[in-house]
Amino acid sequence: MLREEYGVDPVETFAPVPLEQVRMPESALDTDDLRALRGTDSDVLLDTEERASHSGGKSYPDLYRRRTGDCENAPDAVVCPRSDEAIADILAICVERDLAVVPYGGGTSVVGGLEPLRGGKRALLSLDLRHLSSMSDLDEANRTATFGAGIRGPAIEAALRGHKLTLGHYPQSHQQASLGGYVATRSAGQASTGYGRSDQLVQRVRVITPRGPIDLGSDVPASAAGPKLIDVLIGSEGTLGVISEVTMHVHAAPKTKKYAAWAFDSFASGARAIQAATHECGKSQLPAVCRLSDAEETRIGLVMSGGLKARAVSKYLNVRGAAKPALGIFIWEGDDDVTNLAKKKVEKVFAAHGGIRLGGTAAKSWEHGRFSSPYLRDGLMGRGIFVETLETAASWSRLQATYLTIQSAIEEALGSPSSVQCHISHVYDAGASLYFTFLARAEEDPIAQWRRVKTAASEAIVDAGATITHHHAVGADHAPYLSHEIGDLGLDVLRSIKATLDPSGVLNPGKLMRASDDA
Repeated sequence: MLREEYGVDPVETFAPVPLEQVRMPESALDTDDLRALRGTDSDVLLDTEERASHSGGKSYPDLYRRRTGDCENAPDAVVCPRSDEAIADILAICVERDLAVVPYGGGTSVVGGLEPLRGGKRALLSLDLRHLSSMSDLDEANRTATFGAGIRGPAIEAALRGHKLTLGHYPQSHQQASLGGYVATRSAGQASTGYGRSDQLVQRVRVITPRGPIDLGSDVPASAAGPKLIDVLIGSEGTLGVISEVTMHVHAAPKTKKYAAWAFDSFASGARAIQAATHECGKSQLPAVCRLSDAEETRIGLVMSGGLKARAVSKYLNVRGAAKPALGIFIWEGDDDVTNLAKKKVEKVFAAHGGIRLGGTAAKSWEHGRFSSPYLRDGLMGRGIFVETLETAASWSRLQATYLTIQSAIEEALGSPSSVQCHISHVYDAGASLYFTFLARAEEDPIAQWRRVKTAASEAIVDAGATITHHHAVGADHAPYLSHEIGDLGLDVLRSIKATLDPSGVLNPGKLMRASDDA
């Protein structure tokens, strides 16, 4: 398929540069810096492997630079605190000694959120929260659990499983992402339609700032005591403080899962069917996983699955009038009786909107491989394929127009034989997300290619009146567009908050707000 569609050799031709050949400057930290940092309750790591792996996240530019051995911007040290007190000590050292610091959880940012931008500081630390990774409290009566911010997704589920509970938060980066990262970026998991986004599940956070610790949230279910300050820290992307501990709402683990796949004759008709199900059945009846692929993503999925069965499905759908089908994947989770009833109600709506029932096999197959895309991406890059993702969200009334506008902008910017795919995977009463994946043959300067496509897509999103990010966050890549969403006065509010909590501007320079906007 790679040779046929993109003209590239399916054999890997672009292997990562060996670690010993990585280009990395000497650490800018002096003896006094290191002595001070080693006086905290922390590991201080200076080896090439640690510094290289903390030199960015998982965006295309991040991955490309590391693959080519370009770690010129690597942090000067990776510091791993073992306590809140150690974090406070490290931040004090950063203020005193003019060091920038980038909080680091699982390293999965795809928007430049972990890029080591120094913001004019003398040196930069990557503050890795790997040691803050346990469950410290579980309140089964209130259905809350408290964790260190560095805990990864699989460890969260392992800690809850014995109590027949689940967080229910499964982003594509689940295997690597951290809880602190979930909260700092307002992430949304693949089952968010059923369980809610991460920002909807947060009960309490503890944040260590250069001005001191701040605890926000409480055990009470609701409050009218002024503005909800916890929401200022949720989504702050490490620019206002270091999230060290989080209390989350948890759910009863599902007793059963019901799987279904439906095909529609177009992406637009599938979206209308999901919109109708949302409004007619109520969001509580919707599947936890509610995913609709456009015709191109469906085509690629069928090609990759291959075999007689995939060809038989394509032939069957063509006979049913869906020559370029949009495939929907749906998974209900919960008690047997409740899920059966909900599935029946929603599928009745799908049928009324021309949906074609396909059984549950495709949904089970998707669930089995749902965390594999990051690994597939590495393989594609090694074969000379430019591959990137971006996402947004729009209201139902503007969803199709927004989809077509962004799709056209990406295709025009790519200019060469390409595949631009999209799916809906997060559904709300008022609208849905749009997640784009695009592939093309890598050009001679892939970073310039990425910048051209990213700029075109971002400008199309802004022009369409959609959000610049639904769940990937702002980072450095989307910072130039934030003012379109919150306005200049909104940026002034953010600057004022940062000036209060981080007056020296040591925390994650250049993210969320543009570098010139940082306090």
